[in-house]
Amino acid sequence: MSERFKIVKTSKTIRMKRAASNFLEMKTPFNKFIHSFSLLILSAAVSTSGHSQTPEKKKTGPERFEKEIAGFEARDRKTPPPKHVPLFVGSSSIRLWDLEKAWPDSKMINNGFGGSTLADSIHFFDRAIAPYSPSSIAIYAGDNDIGKGLTAEQTYGDFVKLAGMIQKKHPEAVVIFIAIKPSIKRWELWPKMKDANDRIAKYCEENPDFFFADIAAPVLDNADKKPSPTLFRSDGLHLNEAGYAVWKAVIDPLLFPKP
Repeated sequence: MSERFKIVKTSKTIRMKRAASNFLEMKTPFNKFIHSFSLLILSAAVSTSGHSQTPEKKKTGPERFEKEIAGFEARDRKTPPPKHVPLFVGSSSIRLWDLEKAWPDSKMINNGFGGSTLADSIHFFDRAIAPYSPSSIAIYAGDNDIGKGLTAEQTYGDFVKLAGMIQKKHPEAVVIFIAIKPSIKRWELWPKMKDANDRIAKYCEENPDFFFADIAAPVLDNADKKPSPTLFRSDGLHLNEAGYAVWKAVIDPLLFPKP
């Protein structure tokens, strides 16, 4: 290739680049559109990248139950809850209990929210317990408390705090604490659970209108003195229909005492 041809080609390339540059710098409506569109795409890419690097933090406090509590409130707005009936509160063992099937001739209110602790019931007291006019309040909690590492003393302390709140708001209601259950899945925690149960049972003995429903005794009433698989679902933690029948037999006389 001749030197002259190289110079002509180079000169032509430079002119084309300058023309393209001048075109892009022209403030025409089309160029403005291209510029704005490019910025929008870049902004979206940066935003998406930021979200992928910083996932939403999982809620671990009481606020994780906001949906369930709001559900109770929506239910009550749609159908006002009955007065002077038993109110059940606590964790999934309450939530999963078909109270209507267990007591078909009686009205009940089920405010169980799965995974909750005594501290969660305290946190949502004004929305899950206070608004009602119950004849009795049945509580099942403490299972998840100890499952999450609380000591028997800490669990008992939370129970006493909740009990005080109930006494102040509902002084006429009978309070039934359903004993923390021994289960297959959490059997290694049973000594701590029994310690908490013993402390709460003593409190109930010393305070009028507080009753301890000892569902643990019949659950362990077998040759092995361990929780029977026949009372639990496949997860070894939640009760099946036979397990709830054992609970009902213990709780029924406390809910509806004979004269």
